Amino acid sequence: MCGITGWVSYRQDLTTERGTLDAMTRTMARRGPDAAGVWLDTHAALGHRRLAVIDIEGGKQPMPVRNGDRTLLATTYSGEVYNYRELRAELAGRGHAFHTRSDTEVVLHAYLEWGEAFTERLNGMYAFALWDPLREELLLVRDRMGIKPLYYHPTPDGVIFGSEPKAILAHPAVRPVVDAEGLAEALAFVKTPGHAIYRGMYELRPGHTLRVRRGGLTVRRYWGLEPREHPDDLDTTIGRVRALLEDIVARQIITDVPLCTLLSGGLDSSAISALVARALAERGRGPVRSFAVDFVHQAEHFHPDDLRPTPDRPYAHALAEHIRSAHHDIVLDAAAVSEPANQAAVLTARDLPVGLGEMDTSLYLLFKAIRQQSTVALSGESADEVFGGYRWFHLPEVVGADTFPWLAAQAVDGTGADGRVSLLDRGLLDRLDMAGYQDARYREALAEVPHTAGLSAAERRMREICHLHLTRFVQILLDRKDRTSMAVGLEVRVPFCDHRLVQYVFTAPWAMKTFDGREKSLLRAATRDLLPAQVADRVKSPYPSIQDPGYATALRTALGRVAADGDAPVHPLLDAGAVSAALDEDAGESYRLATELVLGLDGWLRAYGVSLDL
Repeated sequence: MCGITGWVSYRQDLTTERGTLDAMTRTMARRGPDAAGVWLDTHAALGHRRLAVIDIEGGKQPMPVRNGDRTLLATTYSGEVYNYRELRAELAGRGHAFHTRSDTEVVLHAYLEWGEAFTERLNGMYAFALWDPLREELLLVRDRMGIKPLYYHPTPDGVIFGSEPKAILAHPAVRPVVDAEGLAEALAFVKTPGHAIYRGMYELRPGHTLRVRRGGLTVRRYWGLEPREHPDDLDTTIGRVRALLEDIVARQIITDVPLCTLLSGGLDSSAISALVARALAERGRGPVRSFAVDFVHQAEHFHPDDLRPTPDRPYAHALAEHIRSAHHDIVLDAAAVSEPANQAAVLTARDLPVGLGEMDTSLYLLFKAIRQQSTVALSGESADEVFGGYRWFHLPEVVGADTFPWLAAQAVDGTGADGRVSLLDRGLLDRLDMAGYQDARYREALAEVPHTAGLSAAERRMREICHLHLTRFVQILLDRKDRTSMAVGLEVRVPFCDHRLVQYVFTAPWAMKTFDGREKSLLRAATRDLLPAQVADRVKSPYPSIQDPGYATALRTALGRVAADGDAPVHPLLDAGAVSAALDEDAGESYRLATELVLGLDGWLRAYGVSLDL
């Protein structure tokens, strides 16, 4: 994996700006702990931090391609192209000479051979920049599903870019200013493609490129979900899903460093773990390492509900025994999850104060423990979005709601956005107009949904629901996983985000996706033979949340410290009466999400020196 950054300026000589590029590149150190590099040209400067995964010795970056003394192309590259071996063979047949075993060099030669159309040939997760010194043009590229992040900040004479906002904010010309729209985006629990929260900064949308020339910037979409007719019957579809998964996993276990899987005992992670175990065994490798997160006293504190009906541990252990993995439970306690240093590390990783609270911190701690034994992990992330796994896909009151389904589901559960912002000043919330902002973003998202002719009203709505999740909700989760994993130098691969699988399943009728009357019918049928019955039939249970009451106590203590600090930067944003109610010992955990948000906002305003222009 890696962290990338860079700067294009057509008015300055950037060969004198090594100090600036070094500062920008240092912000990516945790994404790339193995090596650092900077490449300078007259009008372009590229920075790179490397997490070495493929071709440890030969894959150093930034990487140029030269013809004699002349540089033809240079890149700073993050990610993995899983079909690089096939592309390399094809390019070699066309006369290209390679000097490394890295996929980075393949990307460079693919561009030299096919130009910008090379994006159509790449299979993987990636974000990278290509600088052409002869044309003095930069091309930024982001993978189809947005697995790897890429941000940019246009300037009067070029662009500044980076894997994370912090790299751009390290440039002396950029200030961390957030206006009302930015704060609304941060608080609304909607992930608007292209929006980066900070004023003047943008996130390159998934499946898009950005071309930078002297005349300006041009954004182009090279991939998106298409409204095709589904070509196959049920049995053929199940077989095709299985074949795709086997091919995807075979590609994604290629690595020169230790590999593992993330295993919760749910259908998604269990299917991936079982497929990895089988693929490794076929190659004379294994056993696969598997890791699960758990909490001290979780069994005694666990209370089943509609969201989480079962704990993970028994199912994770059943799958691990079934596939004979080398399994490890990473057991966390409330003290570790509430430790300010760990929460600050997550804030720094995300560059923003919002997320999933303690679930982000525990994920970070899980990844930190895994990194001691493995460098690459395969995850079951995104199967719910691809196959229709969330319970709210199947709730009529949510499906029929005129808003994002996850917001409607939170309203049904009583855990909606209003609860998350309940400690914030009413006047502030009125100015932000959260409901209006969410509605505007929802209308934009609906307008992007591709439809085929002849769909019933029900089928049309379910296609909308699926598209909303594949283009909006999945971005929330992929961003969380990338930032918390790369903060400890762990590369997490997401097989269910392979664009071939996503497009194929997207076209399948909803009746086919639920043919057995349950969620994720196609995935269950395609992998049932690999799994114990209790795992295959387990009802969906999301990523676990710590149940130890000690965590809520620690939150209330931290909120008390902020409330008592008259200089706390978050004070002007708070409703004093609501904060007082949250500090009452009888409040229990009802203010948990809201307290996490307030603490995150305060830490963010302090650490990043954010100016709020509301």
